[in-house]
Amino acid sequence: MYGFSTAGLDDFLKRAIDEDIGTGDITTNATIPQNKRVFGRYIAKDTGVICGMDIVARVFDIVGGDVVLEVFMHDGDEVKKGDVIAEVRGNAHSVLTGERVGLNLLQHLSGIATRTRLAVDAVSGTSARIADTRKATPGLRAMEKYAVRVGGGSNHRFNLADGVLIKDNHIVAAGGITAAVTAARENAPHTLKIEVETETIDQVNEALSAGADIIMLDNMSVEMMAQAVKVIDGRAVVEASGNMGDRDAASLRTVADTGVDIISIGALTNYVKPLDISLKFSFID
Repeated sequence: MYGFSTAGLDDFLKRAIDEDIGTGDITTNATIPQNKRVFGRYIAKDTGVICGMDIVARVFDIVGGDVVLEVFMHDGDEVKKGDVIAEVRGNAHSVLTGERVGLNLLQHLSGIATRTRLAVDAVSGTSARIADTRKATPGLRAMEKYAVRVGGGSNHRFNLADGVLIKDNHIVAAGGITAAVTAARENAPHTLKIEVETETIDQVNEALSAGADIIMLDNMSVEMMAQAVKVIDGRAVVEASGNMGDRDAASLRTVADTGVDIISIGALTNYVKPLDISLKFSFID
């Protein structure tokens, strides 16, 4: 689900929990008896899309202490301020020890799913799909790309081995678009698509002539993107990219209306605002 095997996810979470605990939870150990039990609610403090509840549950499984998590909102569900997402009950030490790691990941992934959903809604009814990029948090890429899918978006390359993407620096180093595409055809596996980043209509024409499968329109004006779509005329997949995360919904819609197939947004994972969620204890036993 999160791009990890079960063992891989557990290993990641154990390292995150160990990082947070350090040599021990001094505050909890000093103030709360070992046998104290608590009940609490995860409450949404803003509107958004939930992603990561299974991770919260797994954190408590790893921490131990007979913690029971009852989930009411699942990945992909939309919540509004005040909604109860889940309830937790169990040993106070265990709940408090696992609280922050679970909440951090839940808030972060929900923030990505929320931002993605807004972008997807903005282009609804057009042929354009919203996609992420490789601008992800090191070590969290698999989770973040999962959150994009939960929000209704699509994944671009997961890593550098997933496809050929000839960018501006590749073009310079290879000696031009034609030279780069020709070399890619000769040296890359035949099963991989070849994408070329372009900044001008002349580059679009060269990428087409060279046989690119996907043409990225990088930092073009809306007018130039519309012109490029006409030039390409279905002979390659068209991707719009470059500061798309800075656009509001109406502006993103104008990009989609040019006829591009994909709008890639690095900000879905790179500049995301966590969804505000809190865990509040209601009583102790």
